[in-house]
Amino acid sequence: MSRAALLVLADGRFPAGGHAHSGGAEAAVKAGRITGAASLEEFCRGRLHTAGLVSAALAAAAALGVDPVRLDGAADARTPSPALRVAARKLGRQLMRAARATWPSAELDALAREFPKGAHQPVVLGLAARAAGLGPEDAAYCSVYESVSGPASATVRLLSLDPFDATGVLARLAPELDRVVDRAVEAAVGGDVDALPAASSPMLEVGAEGHAGWAMRLFAS
Repeated sequence: MSRAALLVLADGRFPAGGHAHSGGAEAAVKAGRITGAASLEEFCRGRLHTAGLVSAALAAAAALGVDPVRLDGAADARTPSPALRVAARKLGRQLMRAARATWPSAELDALAREFPKGAHQPVVLGLAARAAGLGPEDAAYCSVYESVSGPASATVRLLSLDPFDATGVLARLAPELDRVVDRAVEAAVGGDVDALPAASSPMLEVGAEGHAGWAMRLFAS
């Protein structure tokens, strides 16, 4: 295993399409729930322990070799918002293209055939990590970091927030990322898809539905 592959997969320059998505931050900014570094930290913390935990567990399970088709169904069941399901599959499709070009894999090829319009992004992420020779913990770390770094980066653009302040938010959340990864991997190790976390984040779901109907927006989701 080359742990350096994790740096490639988690790098913001990896062409997986995440730069076009705010992780719900754009809707939260418009609603006045994110106004600066302090409220960004609160938003990211909530996202980390709900959607972030769910995604990390799905990614860890996929990296362990759990049936990705079943995991995709589990992701669907844990994503009530149609807009978020569409976004997750778009991100999954883009990540699939990048992963197959970077780490050719029969498992990735099979999932791409099963879901030609895109599987859920955390499932693809886990299989990409597996193809890169990484383990479930690596996949979970990549997933939880994405869950908070996306909103942080988006808020820099949306509010002209000082990038140093946004990075400080991520640094302060680091110990909590460790704990969420531990929970995600522990849940995934048994291979029981039904036992994976199903933490809800209603405001993210409601915000995504409203955001999808905006005539003008900076981010896709």
